[in-house]
Parts: sequence; C-alpha cells; structure tokens
Amino acid sequence: MTDKLEFHYKKSFGQHFLKNPEIAKHIVDSLKLTTSDDFIFEVGPGSGILTQFLLEKYTLLKIIELDKEAIELLKDKFTNIETKIIQGDILKINLIDYANKFTIIGNMPYNISGPLLFNALDYRNNLIEWVGMLQLEVVQRILSNPKNKTYGKLSVLLQAYFDIEQIMRLSPASFYPPPKVSSAVIRMTPKKDKIPKTNFEKFVKIVKLSFTHRRKTLRNNLKELLDYDILMDGFFNKRPEELSWEDFDEMIRKYFK
Repeated sequence: MTDKLEFHYKKSFGQHFLKNPEIAKHIVDSLKLTTSDDFIFEVGPGSGILTQFLLEKYTLLKIIELDKEAIELLKDKFTNIETKIIQGDILKINLIDYANKFTIIGNMPYNISGPLLFNALDYRNNLIEWVGMLQLEVVQRILSNPKNKTYGKLSVLLQAYFDIEQIMRLSPASFYPPPKVSSAVIRMTPKKDKIPKTNFEKFVKIVKLSFTHRRKTLRNNLKELLDYDILMDGFFNKRPEELSWEDFDEMIRKYFK
C-alpha cells in the first residue's frame, strides 16, 4: 500500500499511518468477541489499511473519519463504501444512535488518545470490545500498577471497568510519518462483574479529584468534599497513586455517604 504517495498527512489530526498490511490484519484478527453480525466502528481509517480487512469480515461496519481528503481516498480505493462513512469527530458523535451494542477499533489519533479512552468509559455498557493503537507511554499508564510513577486516574478508571491486554508493540518505523514515540495496540473488554459498587459518576468524580495533585495526600486533594473530622483519619495520609481501584471504591463507600 502506497500511503506515502497517496495521502498527505495532517499533523493537526494526530495522523500516523500504519504501513504493513500484515500488522493491520493481525490487529483486525485480535477482535475475539466481535462476530460478523455485530456492529463495528473504525475510528480514523486514514488510507484504509485496517479498513480492507474489516470489510472482508464485517458487514455492519461504519467508518468515522474527520479528514475530507481521507474520505475521498477511501471512496476511490473501496467500492460501495460511501454508505459506511460517517464524516465527523468521534468525540461528538453519539454512537448509540447507530447501535446499542458495538465494537470500536482503530489506529487512534494520538492527539486525542486521552479523550478517546474516557469516551470508551462512557460506552462501557455498550461496548463488545475496544481495540486501538495508542502511544506506548499511554498504554503503559493504562496498565500501570499502584505505587508506580506512571499510575494515575486513567489506570484506575480503565482497570475498574475493563479487562485490558497489550496485543503488540510497534516501533516508529512502522508508520508514515514516523511518530517520535513507540506505539502499542491494546484490547479492552468491559467487565461483566467485579466492578466498583459505587455509582459510576461518583466514582469517576472522586478518582479524578484525588489525582488533582498526584504528589499530595488524599487529605489535601479531597478537603473540599469531606469534613475535617473525617479527613483526620490516618487513611487520608496516603497519596492517590498508592490506591488500587478497589481501594478507591472502598474509600468512597466508607467515607462519602
């Protein structure tokens, strides 16, 4: 595939295009729970290197692309694809308007990787699975354990609601143009059980507030929400990166009535 000759990448869109079709096929084949009858969204198809393999396997495919030039390229490359294309920003499209259950896959735009992951959280009850290419450093944060410098709110929230695995790691040379960092593909599957007992919105709010200043104690970060007497409990001497998602759930249920 001659992405380099056919397509002018746009830095503002965070575009880095995978070059090797064998790797693209492996990414598509990593969808383990999605059947040919399931609805699937591809995010940021670019020149269509994943799209070609998705079209072979999935009838109910929708392709979300913001870049008009990329859309024209896809129309030229694939027959009868126009009805499958949604032009727009994935973060502004309500996917439930198309299907109640669905899978998301894509070589994710690196400049919005964080919002895309929080977007996946919002769709946790609708997702079959989520497979995406991300910066390696983001994947390391997602998979990080407590008491690790890469551990943060993203680690807590995604681990609380998804089973997550890294599928592969790729060097910058795998892309055009090559990014400045390595990349990795992860698969996230919504948990069916063993999730926080706390209300979702409450859990997210308090986890985010707890990491307002990650090197400060929970007492400092949560002082606007709890009474002084409660904050004097020795538990609040801890820093947020010391707590697993289970610890956060227990803390909220115990101290936030």
